[in-house]
Amino acid sequence: MTARVFISTIPFGAIDPQPVDALTAANLDFRINPLGRRLQPEEVADAIGNSEIVIAGTEPITAEVMAACPNLRAICRVGIGLDNVDLLAARERNIAVSYTPDAPSAAVAELAVGLMLDLSRHISRADHEIRNAHWQRNAGRRLAQSTVGVVGVGRIGGRVIRHLNGGFPGVRILANDPVRNPDFDDAVTWTDLDAIYEQCDIISLHVPLTLETRGIIGAAELSRMRPDCILVNTARGGIIDERDLATALKDKRIAGAALDVFETEPYTGPLTQLDNAVLTCHLGSMTRDCRARMEIEATDEAIRYSRNAPFRNPVPESEYELAANMMEAK
Repeated sequence: MTARVFISTIPFGAIDPQPVDALTAANLDFRINPLGRRLQPEEVADAIGNSEIVIAGTEPITAEVMAACPNLRAICRVGIGLDNVDLLAARERNIAVSYTPDAPSAAVAELAVGLMLDLSRHISRADHEIRNAHWQRNAGRRLAQSTVGVVGVGRIGGRVIRHLNGGFPGVRILANDPVRNPDFDDAVTWTDLDAIYEQCDIISLHVPLTLETRGIIGAAELSRMRPDCILVNTARGGIIDERDLATALKDKRIAGAALDVFETEPYTGPLTQLDNAVLTCHLGSMTRDCRARMEIEATDEAIRYSRNAPFRNPVPESEYELAANMMEAK
C-alpha cells in the first residue's frame, strides 16, 4: 500500500537530500509543507488533510487536529520535544508516535555554550555598537572564572557540562535535576534551584516543557538572581515568563539573556527592543549534521511504519505517564 505522508517540518531535504530520496525509493506519496514556514495552530489540520503519516516539526498536533484528520496513523517527530503532540489523544486514536531524541543534542549543547560566550564577552552588543558608529570596549567575564547553573542534566544539559569542564578549566558548575545522574558527581555540585538562582553568574535551562516547568522562571525567580547574572534558554519557550524577563532586563535586574526558543514563534515581543537580549530563531538543532540526522531518522521511522515494521525510537511509556499526570493535575 502507498502511504500518504505529509512533511510539516521546514526545512526538509535542503541540507541533505537523503530523506527525500529515501521516501521516493520507498514509493511513498509525500508532500512537503508548501508554506515554507512553521504552521500556525489553525493551519495544521488542513495541512495534514487525509495523510496517514506526518513527519512533524514543532507545530501543535492536538486532539482537535487528530479528530479532524481521521486517516492519521503515525506521527514521526523531527526532534526531541513532545510538548506539541497530544500523546494521550494519539494513544486513544491508536496513532503511533516516534521522535529523534539523540540527533539534535550535540548542536543544541554547543549553541548553549556559544550563547554563554556571546553574553559574557558582549559579542553581539559590540557588533551592534560598531554598526552604529560606537567604538566601546566593554569588560566581560571568562567562563573559566564563572559559576554556571545547569538546570536539567539530560542529553543536552549533560553535554553542556562536559563542554564547560573540558574547555574552561576552573569553571564551577551547580546542577539541578529531579533524577541525579551519578556520572556527573565529580563534575558538578548538585543543589536546589534556590542556590542556582542566588549564586550563579550564568544559568542555562535544559528541561522539557511540563506543568512543573512551565513558567519556572518568572518575576520572583528573576528577582533572586544576581544583577550580573546571564540567563540562557535553549530548551522551550514556555519555561520563562517572557514579559517578566523583559521587565527584568529593561530594569537591569539581571545583566542579560539569550533565548533560542519562545512561547509563540516567530517571536515579535518586547525582548526584541532590548540590547541586553540575544535572540535566535529556534536554530539550536540547525547544524548540517544534526539537522540531516534528525530528518533521516524521522524519515526512516515513517518508512518503517509504512512497512508495518516497529519504530526504532518510539516515544517511551514514561512520556505517556508524564502526559497523564499533567492531565490529572489540570
